[in-house]
Amino acid sequence: MTPVNQGPLNLLAAAPEMILAIGALALLMLGVFRQNQAGATLVLWLTIALLVLAGFVAFIGGTDVQYAFGGVFVSDGVSRFAKVFIFFGTAVTLILSRTYLMRANLLIFEFPVLVALAALGMAMMVSAADLISLYMGLELQSLALYVLASFRRDSVKSTEAGLKYFVLGALSSGLLLFGSSFVYGAAVSTEFTRIAEVVAQGEINVGMVIGLAFVLAGLAFKISAAPFHMWTPDVYEGAPTPVTAFFATAPKMAAAVLMVRVLYDGFGVGAVDDWQLIVAFLAAASMLVGSIAAIGQTDIKRLMAYSSIGHMGFALVGMAAGTEAGAESVLVYLAVYMVMNLGVFAYILTMRRNGVAMTKISDLSGLWQRDSFSALCLTALMFSLAGIPPLAGFWAKFYTFGAAIAVEEGKLVWLLVIATIAAVISAFYYLRLVKIMLFDDPVEEFDGPMGSEFRVVLGISAAIMLLFVIGGLGVTEMAADAASIYR
Repeated sequence: MTPVNQGPLNLLAAAPEMILAIGALALLMLGVFRQNQAGATLVLWLTIALLVLAGFVAFIGGTDVQYAFGGVFVSDGVSRFAKVFIFFGTAVTLILSRTYLMRANLLIFEFPVLVALAALGMAMMVSAADLISLYMGLELQSLALYVLASFRRDSVKSTEAGLKYFVLGALSSGLLLFGSSFVYGAAVSTEFTRIAEVVAQGEINVGMVIGLAFVLAGLAFKISAAPFHMWTPDVYEGAPTPVTAFFATAPKMAAAVLMVRVLYDGFGVGAVDDWQLIVAFLAAASMLVGSIAAIGQTDIKRLMAYSSIGHMGFALVGMAAGTEAGAESVLVYLAVYMVMNLGVFAYILTMRRNGVAMTKISDLSGLWQRDSFSALCLTALMFSLAGIPPLAGFWAKFYTFGAAIAVEEGKLVWLLVIATIAAVISAFYYLRLVKIMLFDDPVEEFDGPMGSEFRVVLGISAAIMLLFVIGGLGVTEMAADAASIYR
């Protein structure tokens, strides 16, 4: 597709980011001058409105390819698709966070501002057209997430989670920069278009391959792909539950789309053979680690952490194809995964007994007898996470498997065998949760009643899982249009 509006600045291409950047700074000043709970609540709702506005602007942006800031920033179908889900997913997370933060006395204006800045970093990540802009967006997101992970300063677990995330995140940033230096040395440029030209000319050398391997290692950390997943269970468990819900949704999509951007835009079809095996290995390792390690978990947040590792592996199966269908399947998978997680965490955030947050899987025993609506919705979400037809999770896997199986000479058939085995294993612990909810003896009820926002998000998420079979609810068409730039 021919790029348009390639002015040196072209701020219209970065309209959602400009809205978020200016809005976050304005809300920061508002919070400073209104340092009370009413002011914090106002900042939170204004941040939600800001995210919805940015998401709407991204949605109406069309599919034209536009470059900004001298070519280091690109706005196209893939970036806009990702931004719509990132912004709206972040807004839903903030809505779900409000009650929890108020009860835990954590509702201060810095929280929504940090979330907005993290969303800004994610938007920059998915629009990166240069290794430098990639790094700036990644670090803006990461610095905000480090603080959010340790946001509960009176909790040893939260502080530990933030410290682990920071130390390992610094390591991944080092790997990314080290790899970028190798790529720059080989291509004499940090722009993806120039790197793609060098690769297309058959000038890829050992230095370029080494650089790509290190860059992928740094990005694999961000999506918690094995073997760079070590931080995920501890951070998910230790961070405040609203932060865990945020980690499990928007940042996952941003990092995975960024990996698509690096591989497809920067190295393209000319180097598929050089990076395909690396991505396939990350996919296989993630699926197996996520599926097997989750079996023995007793904490639902740790279970969802290992679940996220496994699901990122399934998304990487489509990415490994290196085709337009592969990019489309990744977008569909990430969108479905985000909706599933929002629904699950909408209920996890309500699990409180006598004012204390409950995160044990055993606390869900007999949920059917205590709250049949929530039990049914969670059952639909667990079936979808397990990939049971005809729910959305099945179709998401179907798209990634289809993209991989279409690769010439059956290069990825072995990966599909591993994916099938991992899917069967993972079904065990999802179905075990269903068994606990529907058939085990009930335990003491949670504090109630459930807030309307939690019930709405839980119900809509479950409904989307059930109705996805009706034409993909428009998501598949949006993903196809977005991925058409790789045709």
